Amino acid sequence: MSRVGKAPIAIPAGVTVTVSAENVVTVKGPKGELTQKLEGDITIAQEDGKVVVNRPSEQKRHKALHGLYRALINNMVKGVTEGYKLEQELVGVGYRASNTGNTLDLVLGYSHHYVFELPKEIKVATTAEKGKNPTIILESIDKQLLGQVAAKIRSLRAPEPYKGKGIKFVGEVLRRKAGKSAAKK
Repeated sequence: MSRVGKAPIAIPAGVTVTVSAENVVTVKGPKGELTQKLEGDITIAQEDGKVVVNRPSEQKRHKALHGLYRALINNMVKGVTEGYKLEQELVGVGYRASNTGNTLDLVLGYSHHYVFELPKEIKVATTAEKGKNPTIILESIDKQLLGQVAAKIRSLRAPEPYKGKGIKFVGEVLRRKAGKSAAKK
């Protein structure tokens, strides 16, 4: 049995988990509400403050979906109680980030600005302190959407391996290359 799938999900106080007849899971909590449609074969049971995900057979597809849906529901429960936060920093001379509402304006060394309209489910904040790299802070209750948006922002100027210039996650360790010094004799 899947080690991830068989672990029960504890439901904190203030969170309700409901499953509709169409196999749609809805999780409501203090920060908001999230929904997820499940595959027809996977079932969910609630037992004394815990959610348990069950699969009908030992087929490879059922095993894969068992762990997947348990992880998705766990992320939903954590999202509506604590929320998720991602920080990205812009490394490079002249790189800037600013926001007005949910619109992110990025200057990344190109001849033009990137104006990025974020989904309404994501809150954005930017900081620019003297002597430090500009930072973009993204917050949301939906982990999947947050990761997708952060990856899209990072793809606008991915970090390069020689100087490390680009958009990187705070705490990310980049693999660096040496450069052209090997040709000396």
